[in-house]
Amino acid sequence: MSSEMKMTRRIATDGLLTAVCFMLSYVETLLPSAGLPGVKMGLANICVLFALYRLTTWDAVVISGVRIILNWIIFGNISGAIYSVFGAILSLGAMYMLKKSGKFSTIGVSLAGGAVHNFGQVLAAVIMLGPGALGYLPPLLILGEATGAVNGIVAGVILGRVKGWGNSV
Repeated sequence: MSSEMKMTRRIATDGLLTAVCFMLSYVETLLPSAGLPGVKMGLANICVLFALYRLTTWDAVVISGVRIILNWIIFGNISGAIYSVFGAILSLGAMYMLKKSGKFSTIGVSLAGGAVHNFGQVLAAVIMLGPGALGYLPPLLILGEATGAVNGIVAGVILGRVKGWGNSV
């Protein structure tokens, strides 16, 4: 396959996964929160996990970044975008390292990603709002671990069933 064709497939794949991420982010806005403002399930992380395991780290970064930008443009919440950026940067770093170690399943990688994402969000909140935002961390961690487990299970099932998507894209 020519390098132009590989690049075209990669762009198309990233675009498709970004669209699915964005759709899952939108679905989350329709679901009730868990009693805490701004708490979401992180369903878009399923696509990011898929990209980490089947594509490249760079693809996962692009997909996550474009999704955050699209959410900010469409839903217009700058503080939400800031929280997402802090969480995504830390989460992607942690998930990359754990995945690269080869010692963790998609569930373990997703659990860590959920916890670290919440730490990043609270760090952003502390910077923007002050140390009182730290009180938000315990419930976020509990909910983040629950949703991280679910997302890791779903990503694992998808990775096991979707064959033919790999680094050849």
